[in-house]
Amino acid sequence: MMKTKKKILAVLSTTALFAGILAGCGSADSNKESASKGGGSTTLTFLMDNQSPAQMEGVKAVSAEIEKKYNIKTEIETRPGGTEGDNLIKTRLSTGDMSDLISYNSGSLLQALNPEKNFVDLTNEPYADKLLDTFKTAVTVNKKVYGVPAANFSAGGWLYNKKVYKELGLSVPKTWDELMANNEKIKAAGKTAVIGTYKDTWTSQVIVLADNYNVLAEAPSFPDDFTANKAKMATTPAALRSFEKLEEINKKGYMNKDFNATGYEAGLKMLVDGTGVQYPIISFALPNIAKLYPDQIDNIGFFPQPGDSADKNGVTAWAPNGLYINKASEHVDEAKKWLEFFVSPEGQELYMSKVTPDGPSAIKDIKLPDNVYAAVKDMLPYFNEGKTAPALEFLSPLKGPNLQQITSEVGGGMKSAKEGAKAYDSDVEKQAKQLGLKGW
Repeated sequence: MMKTKKKILAVLSTTALFAGILAGCGSADSNKESASKGGGSTTLTFLMDNQSPAQMEGVKAVSAEIEKKYNIKTEIETRPGGTEGDNLIKTRLSTGDMSDLISYNSGSLLQALNPEKNFVDLTNEPYADKLLDTFKTAVTVNKKVYGVPAANFSAGGWLYNKKVYKELGLSVPKTWDELMANNEKIKAAGKTAVIGTYKDTWTSQVIVLADNYNVLAEAPSFPDDFTANKAKMATTPAALRSFEKLEEINKKGYMNKDFNATGYEAGLKMLVDGTGVQYPIISFALPNIAKLYPDQIDNIGFFPQPGDSADKNGVTAWAPNGLYINKASEHVDEAKKWLEFFVSPEGQELYMSKVTPDGPSAIKDIKLPDNVYAAVKDMLPYFNEGKTAPALEFLSPLKGPNLQQITSEVGGGMKSAKEGAKAYDSDVEKQAKQLGLKGW
């Protein structure tokens, strides 16, 4: 279980959304009456992202059982991810064309959708108490809870090839210096120590983002001070250190030479093949590996991004997307019942029968299936011992839109760590003023 750090979770960056547009059938009153009499059913529409086929299968399994139990049908349509998908959601909300149920980010991106205006308050629903506080905070705005978890927590850190580690006599690093020593040995063996996939620029952010546990260990008040314009990345040593780690990887030549032309899936192949030995990435990569290389998934391990002290070793975690109810839905009661079943032990068992989790559950008393990935087993002790902290995007509403471009430049040697941190401070300033935050 995650340990709450001061003011935990306000937002996160990666990961999956759901999309779709489908017309409801009949009025709310007529649907409820016909369903209660057994003469008809309510149809809920569900907007999901198109980049998570396994999650789609999980939702379908839950939906089929909900239809049997409650005579509530679910119609699903997918939408694209990224900026295109975000814009589609914002457009549909503004035009009153939103589905009954929506899967979308928790944290800062949720706040940008004005949940008080657009989503149903779930604070007093009985299942709200089943949510872990670390997730609940990520879907809470002005003390009101608006969502339930669409999936499990993910962890930011390093995936590594266990077979190569064994061949080279390497141990899992607990400090940054130990990681650098491993990199030297891997490089000397003629392999890529750190897989770089900057063709997909979002992957360049992970070393900076996954370092937040270490930032908080040195500067616990940084998220609040950062949000209030009392602290900067470039002038806070612990935060600047995250950019320095990214710079150091490049300067010492630990990445593949073609990192700017190498994409995410190619990076996964390098990791599995052992030509690349370590990949800084978020654990949602594990289902992709399992799908593409099912016979190799148990050879992939996980370790948190190390800090400068072995005594403060821990995981930076990402809260999952949330499931939300459209406030303008004609079927709010049925949608609440849908969510209630989804977070129940029966609903989660059905869901995880189709979706092997890439991290711990965000719902209390939910056990993971026996077939979890080896890398998930590596991260569970940190969660169980409370050695976790949320990514910064869950603790602050600020996440500048140009971070991935900036980290690509720092990681690619075009900017120094200090220059990159300053550029990100400027990027965040624009966003803070747009959001109307105090102190800016």
